[in-house]
Amino acid sequence: MSLSTAGAIALRSLGVVSGQISVTSRNIAGAGVAGVNAKYAKIAPGDGGVVLLGVERATDVALFRNLLSANAHQESSTIVADALTRIDKTLNLSDSENSRSPASLISKLKSALQAFSATPQNETGAQLTIGAAQNLVSSLHDATLAVQQERRTADAGIAAAVADINGLLAKFGTVNAEIVYGAATGADVTDALDKRDGLLAELSKKIGVSAVSRPNNDMVLYTDSGVTLFETTPRKLAFQETATLAPGVNGSAVYIDGVQVTGAGAPLALRSGAILGMTQLRDDIMPQYQSQLDEIARGLVVAFAESDQSGGGGPDLPGLFTYPGATQAPTATLIPGLAGQILVNATVDPSQGGDATLLRDGGASGDPAYVYNPSHAPGYADHLIALIDASTKTLGFDPAAGLGNTASLETFSAASNGWVAAQRQQADSATTYYDAVVSQTTQALSNATGVNLDDQMSQMLALENSYQASAKLLEAVNSMFDSLFAAIR
Repeated sequence: MSLSTAGAIALRSLGVVSGQISVTSRNIAGAGVAGVNAKYAKIAPGDGGVVLLGVERATDVALFRNLLSANAHQESSTIVADALTRIDKTLNLSDSENSRSPASLISKLKSALQAFSATPQNETGAQLTIGAAQNLVSSLHDATLAVQQERRTADAGIAAAVADINGLLAKFGTVNAEIVYGAATGADVTDALDKRDGLLAELSKKIGVSAVSRPNNDMVLYTDSGVTLFETTPRKLAFQETATLAPGVNGSAVYIDGVQVTGAGAPLALRSGAILGMTQLRDDIMPQYQSQLDEIARGLVVAFAESDQSGGGGPDLPGLFTYPGATQAPTATLIPGLAGQILVNATVDPSQGGDATLLRDGGASGDPAYVYNPSHAPGYADHLIALIDASTKTLGFDPAAGLGNTASLETFSAASNGWVAAQRQQADSATTYYDAVVSQTTQALSNATGVNLDDQMSQMLALENSYQASAKLLEAVNSMFDSLFAAIR
């Protein structure tokens, strides 16, 4: 080997090792930074040594896809679980002793009626019974407020998520164009690839997404249901927030480039992500629970209604419980929002100027035909005893509430509690599962593609030794040339 060849090899080696040191320094700087993949210098044999072909990064496509999917499912289940937990806390559903659920307060009303019936002449018993009824009404009002607040929060959350996704897709388009151009011109695009992956991970929490790679590291994005999110340019997501989201009022759907992806009739409905979780809350879970509350309220009006005592066959009229505009006891048809409107009849409530003895004697409607105790005998208890049994009588319920067509008020309200508990348990189980999947996948992906500081420091020492060896070789060649030139002179 000639001295010139040896010098050229040493010089080229210095260049390659310098490039490797630069890449290793980048890795060390990025150690512990989320979303930074390990980089490595790609080298290959060449004429007279090795050549540096470029910089590449560690990747694991399968793990990254699993992480995107797990992120989306974790977010949707967490949103549902958190909302149901808030409902649980509002009504203390899980606290058997201090529960403010309709089922618990119906039981307490029944106990108050039993105590009142034992001493029907006792005014305190009447007031305690009215107080129990007021607590029950307050519970239904609070539950309705909580349910509607969750629906409004979800609707606003969908609007925010849509805006975030449009912003993320715009950023994704900018980075993707940089990557495609850099790949075509041979530039180092590894940092841009990390940035694009970070945008994808953030996007996956908002909406279920799948990615397809094309030449020059170009990428196309689809929803998990197959709707195009990005192809060269981002697709526009559209959503109109509903100003007044009252019981029985449906929220708007989300559209991607004109294609409906949420709500009834969506041809390609989303399967995961924050938008799905919030849509389920707004359109399915909370409306169904509201229907159950409304049916409990309607059942209370029906169960505690007064019947015509004159034999004239008049319709049942509201007794202890009523609602604005009520002229008679309602039929077995859902009245949206009734749980937020139900009232203790003012005519029997002393705090509203009423007479509590009407609870014992009947006639809350003001019609004498509906009086059970015309003589107003203080020891009369038959009507109170009948009211005690009111919660156990079989009533008709609207199947839209999802708890069957017939049941007693006690059974129906208990089933509603069970339904909420089951929904929450299902969401909690899904959240726990996907939390574990996200954690394990993130760790596996970090092990496969992340920066290991110990490895990088060891590699840096090896590269420094290689650099010193190449430098010594170059120094030796230079010394030989000096000796040769001196001999010639």
